[in-house]
Amino acid sequence: MTDSPEALSGNTVTTTANTPLIIAGNTYQSRLLVGTGKYKDNQQTVDALAASGADIVTVAIRRTNIGQNPDEPSLLDVLPMDRYTLLPNTAGCYQVDEAVRTCQLARELLDGHKLVKLEVLADTKTLFPNVIETMKAAEILVKDGFDVMVYTNDDPLIARQLEEIGCVAVMPLAAPIGSGLGIRNPYNILTIVENAQVPVLVDAGVGTASDAAMAMELGCDGILMNTAIAAAKNPLLMASAMKKATEAGREAYLAGRMPKKRFASASSPLDGLFF
Repeated sequence: MTDSPEALSGNTVTTTANTPLIIAGNTYQSRLLVGTGKYKDNQQTVDALAASGADIVTVAIRRTNIGQNPDEPSLLDVLPMDRYTLLPNTAGCYQVDEAVRTCQLARELLDGHKLVKLEVLADTKTLFPNVIETMKAAEILVKDGFDVMVYTNDDPLIARQLEEIGCVAVMPLAAPIGSGLGIRNPYNILTIVENAQVPVLVDAGVGTASDAAMAMELGCDGILMNTAIAAAKNPLLMASAMKKATEAGREAYLAGRMPKKRFASASSPLDGLFF
């Protein structure tokens, strides 16, 4: 679900390119969502988030302390909560009940917070989503009042069913989590985008800035990443690169690229020459 490039012309492109991302009725200026794991320490996490320009940051409740362990340092002690929207996620969950309990714990820790990222994984090797368990968990959470952003595979039919369940955003993988392989199946992502009535955000598998730009050029509403930034040699510089790539890819999509051709087409036509 995104703005149509065909609807844009002239000076409207700049304004429309800056149209905010809307998820569950809330407005966000940045279309880049960033994770908080795998950094060397909390300070690098905070610095990378700032460099990314992200408005939404995701937190693995089973791996990151946000108050459930009162005797340990909490990420919330260093994260400026007036700047970011937290997106608790169920990373590390392999069963429906685990994922549901994790979301309920996040809601309790964050004073009724409803926005969550659901992922129910199939195995530890691939970290692919278990779509059957994911759909079961999504139904439970939606009925329980959560605003569910859901990690899934790149199957357009599954994406549509998750939307019909009531998920507020669908998040197909580009490639396996943490692989850095980039978008392996762009045509499936494109099909999901073309048919969705909720935001579509690529999640997992991005490796570098060109991957982010490609996701946005396909018409995705946003992109979520963690390892691509945290595992870079210079995470802060990569965060900045990802910010720019997301913005550039969005603008390129809205601008509407030229059609691909097999042969040359002169930039300066021969018709109408003065000599």
